[in-house]
Amino acid sequence: MNDTTNDISHALEAGVLRLGFDRPARKNAMTGAMYLALAEALQQADADDAVRVVVIHGNEDAFCAGNDIGDFAAAAPSEGERPSARFMKALLRMGKPVVAAVNGPAVGIGATMLLHCDLVYAGSAAKLVFPFAKLGLCPEFASTLLLPAKLGHQRAAALLMLGEPCTAAEAQALGLVNAVLPPAEVLPQALKAAAQLAATSAPSLRATKALMRGEELAGYEARIAQENAQFAQLLASPEAKAAFAAFLQRGKGG
Repeated sequence: MNDTTNDISHALEAGVLRLGFDRPARKNAMTGAMYLALAEALQQADADDAVRVVVIHGNEDAFCAGNDIGDFAAAAPSEGERPSARFMKALLRMGKPVVAAVNGPAVGIGATMLLHCDLVYAGSAAKLVFPFAKLGLCPEFASTLLLPAKLGHQRAAALLMLGEPCTAAEAQALGLVNAVLPPAEVLPQALKAAAQLAATSAPSLRATKALMRGEELAGYEARIAQENAQFAQLLASPEAKAAFAAFLQRGKGG
């Protein structure tokens, strides 16, 4: 299997499913259609015995620049579940190993999704950015729970409140990535690790991952629900609207 749907590439080989962000002109910024394609791919992968491991990657220039602000701002308000929330739920509930290969910018959800990957390999020029507060919003994907738990309150506040970029070397020192490599070696290393996992007992890996997360999974889901509720409220605020308008104007060269 090797195809691209809604700017998400799919390739399955030897039990390893590669899901790639394939929108290089926009630094792989996410649209609603991309979120839904990823959510469906992850749900199918978790139920498919032919898939043993998932690798999520971008290209050598960018992992994921977060939401496509234009697409996000143009989306009609909905009472239902946002596409991004469906993706979050699918990745959070994924019982099989997930490996990430990160080059270039990983912004917003491009950064928070890494907190839910089992192994993360980063290129030397990779950079994690959590810009939510600067956009008049709040962080998502349980990052307000996971980052303070991993890093301590003060270091998490620097990332989430100040929006300070986190270099690949800093991310490794903080325990957010497993290794930092030259950009051309990132995806091969992620695939090498995935091949090792694919050769390991699938029930053993599923049990190990479930035990590592333990009872915390319900806490993550509850925090995501809280964050998303706050996010929706803040999205309608004058501050968020002004930040989005300014971003879109810069994109037009104004």
